[in-house]
Amino acid sequence: MSGGVDSSLAAAILQEQGFAVTGAMLRFWPDDRPCGAFDRCCSPDAAYDARQVADALKLPFYLLDAREQFNEVVIDPFVPSYLRGETPNPCVWCNRQIKFGSLLKKAEMLSCSYLATGHYVRRVEGPHGVELHRGDDDEKDQTYFLWALPRQVLPRLLFPIGELTKAQVRDWAAKRGFVTAQKPSSHGLCFIATTVKDYLHQNSEARPGPVLDAADGYREIGRHQGVQFYTIGQRKGLGLYKSHLERYVIDLRGKENAVVVGTREQCQWSSLVAERSNFLLEEAGLPSRVWAQVRYRQRPVAASLELLPGDRFALRFDEPLFAVTIGQSAVLYQGSRLLGGGVISERQRVEAAMTAKVTPLQ
Repeated sequence: MSGGVDSSLAAAILQEQGFAVTGAMLRFWPDDRPCGAFDRCCSPDAAYDARQVADALKLPFYLLDAREQFNEVVIDPFVPSYLRGETPNPCVWCNRQIKFGSLLKKAEMLSCSYLATGHYVRRVEGPHGVELHRGDDDEKDQTYFLWALPRQVLPRLLFPIGELTKAQVRDWAAKRGFVTAQKPSSHGLCFIATTVKDYLHQNSEARPGPVLDAADGYREIGRHQGVQFYTIGQRKGLGLYKSHLERYVIDLRGKENAVVVGTREQCQWSSLVAERSNFLLEEAGLPSRVWAQVRYRQRPVAASLELLPGDRFALRFDEPLFAVTIGQSAVLYQGSRLLGGGVISERQRVEAAMTAKVTPLQ
């Protein structure tokens, strides 16, 4: 229970279905500095709201200390990733190692058979075991952040609101009189109060370097204040000498301390390689054709899948894809079913050699 409406209703639904429910919340906020950044969720106020809902449902409620692991898994790697020119997905690893990792072990210690959350994900009993599918609310679906879950934990997971829309969740919570019914949804990273860029300014040093134009022989056409402050596909706020040029960030070179810009066409990518792969089914059952999503909120695109040695895979897109970003997740689907994913480590731009015909996905 996070203190939000989704997990509040999830607990109520399970109780009404006859489960003996225990509420638990993970504490991430630190003692040695103001909670500030944790005011959206996982804050002392959120813990109070979660406990109020638990009391209303007459549930046991535990506040579990996860501060040390949260720092290790989420906060400590965050800025270094940006300094390397990557754009990380910390929620993926928080889910794998903390929310569906150590929390599941805590649930076992409490003699609980299942771990349930308020994620917008559907659990489906497939012919070969439990499958995860997109939530019915397309705007709230959260499968993108669950690709790294260990396959063996799937039978232990429940997602009670996966077939509901956000509007339904709020309506059902209001009918039950929950204090969280109209609570604003949390967005962004829970440990960042404003924006990622502000957080990086506060927690890293400016390191000026060149902005290179890939469309003009990699000539220097500007200066940047640090590769960590830029994103792939960014067009505004580049401060270029030749301001009349339409340029997009196409590469962030941490080792060289250079930001590379180019035309929109140069920010189109035909294929990628992902590492740290994880699949929610046997590899032998993976299809050669998948739907791939390489950014949250981005629509999935059709692609060909090839497994590579060393926990890696390659994707070749049917059509060029804009702003593929190192460090982001490449997540694979078959229809609505989540197959797994990996962390983008390489990209290849559009080339004539990559235009072979492929079988359309239905």
